Amino acid sequence: MVGVGPFITLPLIVAAMGGPQAMLGWVLGAGFALCDGLIWAELGATFPEAGGSYRYLAECYGPKWGKLASFLFVWQLSFSAPLSLASGCIGLAMYASYFWPGLNHVFWGAAGGTFALSGVTLAAIVACLLALALAYRKVAAAGRVAQWLSVGVVATLLWVIGAAALHFHPARAFTFPQGAFAPGAGFLLGLGSAMLIATYDYWGYYNVAFLGGEVQRPERNIPRAILWSIAIVAALYLAMNVGVIGVLRWRTLLGANAPAHEYVIAVFFQHLYGAWAAKLAAGLIMAAAFASVFALLLGYSRVPYAAAVDGNFFGAFARLHPQGKFPHVALLWLGGVAALFCCFSLGAVIAALVVIRIALQFLVQAVGLLRLRRTRPELPRPFRMPFYPAPVLLAVAGFVYVLFARTGSWVQLGDAGVVLAAGLAVYGARRFVKNH
Repeated sequence: MVGVGPFITLPLIVAAMGGPQAMLGWVLGAGFALCDGLIWAELGATFPEAGGSYRYLAECYGPKWGKLASFLFVWQLSFSAPLSLASGCIGLAMYASYFWPGLNHVFWGAAGGTFALSGVTLAAIVACLLALALAYRKVAAAGRVAQWLSVGVVATLLWVIGAAALHFHPARAFTFPQGAFAPGAGFLLGLGSAMLIATYDYWGYYNVAFLGGEVQRPERNIPRAILWSIAIVAALYLAMNVGVIGVLRWRTLLGANAPAHEYVIAVFFQHLYGAWAAKLAAGLIMAAAFASVFALLLGYSRVPYAAAVDGNFFGAFARLHPQGKFPHVALLWLGGVAALFCCFSLGAVIAALVVIRIALQFLVQAVGLLRLRRTRPELPRPFRMPFYPAPVLLAVAGFVYVLFARTGSWVQLGDAGVVLAAGLAVYGARRFVKNH
């Protein structure tokens, strides 16, 4: 759950509301993550098997609609997973520009625009292809390598919090622009944008559910892992973000060409301790970003492979490499599409990722739990969320707000609509061919 996200998104979340009042998005995002975490906790404890949402959607919607819901989950993942990979690669490339400022040169398009070809773009594509090359083999001990690199990113997070605590200026963190909390469309739309970014950063609390079959005492440990991770990480992220803007004036984070916009943590440490600390932090974050991309590429590639083996996705994705015995078709697809998505801005990639996944996975899963409670009340439930159905309804309300309450939200909603329509058409065509 602790990944590269908070190290690259602080400028985006401050810009969303034009000031430190954007921290409200972090707080509300944590609350909605906790509500959604209760959904995952109940489903994970009830169906403690590998597969996560693929399994839950099949169970929630039954034999008639479950197969379609599971297919659409894998279908959207074949697009949202590359978006997730691209966001990590773009973040890595942005921090690389601290070492090589020439990467900020734009060859085509407008700096700060949605789509542009720059040195950062090329560096992100190279990072993506390198991760693909390393994953395109039978990998031993990959999990241990990723875990050790994750130790580095947690250490960096704690380093930021500790340094900020020693040099914190409340006036910098809590000096708000005029009318910061004035009710109106601007405030509500900005809050929606801030919550979208917070949602992206909090994601990961549900990863344990995809490994349910390997968890000891899952009825107890899956809910604990999910809920405790949300609470702990929310506290750490909020402390880090408030700490950074309490050292750096938040206005220095605004502007697409501002150094703090590209590599805010490097600027933070340079301000406090000089270039050596900035370079160390930037290097640690780049290593963590690459480790995250590598680990996600390995993990995501197994989802369409498993669905294809199950007969609920394209058969080509079930192919294994003849020597390495790994799902090479899925790897090539995810890595190749992710490289293409690296040509978009970080904000555009994150927005498309969050909207597609909320619309076609998280909302569908939340409604599915309501349906499961109604249609199968006798089902043993080792963990029952407290105050049901309030957490589910709050999660749905939060998801709907993030989807619609943003300036230009129709762009990403259109993306989600295209993915959904294409998925329904492909599913219908496959069923037709199979039945005839």
